[in-house]
Amino acid sequence: MLAEVLADIHVPRHGKGRPRTRPDAVIADKAYSSGTIRRQLRSRGIAAVIPEKSDTIAARERRGRRGGRPPKLDTDLYKDRNVVERSFALAKQWRALATRYDKLAITYRAAVTLCAILTWLRQLGDTP
Repeated sequence: MLAEVLADIHVPRHGKGRPRTRPDAVIADKAYSSGTIRRQLRSRGIAAVIPEKSDTIAARERRGRRGGRPPKLDTDLYKDRNVVERSFALAKQWRALATRYDKLAITYRAAVTLCAILTWLRQLGDTP
């Protein structure tokens, strides 16, 4: 699924030019620390800000020098992951999204989009 999600990324530029399709980094939790995901990100030139699982660390240490180096982790950038987690928590307050009542993917995507728009408008309500 990671390849499909990365293919859907389109970030518009401020000036002229086509939208960016490659993020600078992907911030994820330990569940996404597999070698396959890291290889996919590396092949596209995207930094992986994903901590290692404890069993992976133990396996690498058991192998000694043959275990290789641990992957780099930007701890300052990883601290920003809470923004994404809070956004998911807001979306899960919608009962239909949390329980996935919708049968069609297009209907579910529309509900996610509507939830994001309403959340965004709520945030803009305070601004002059």
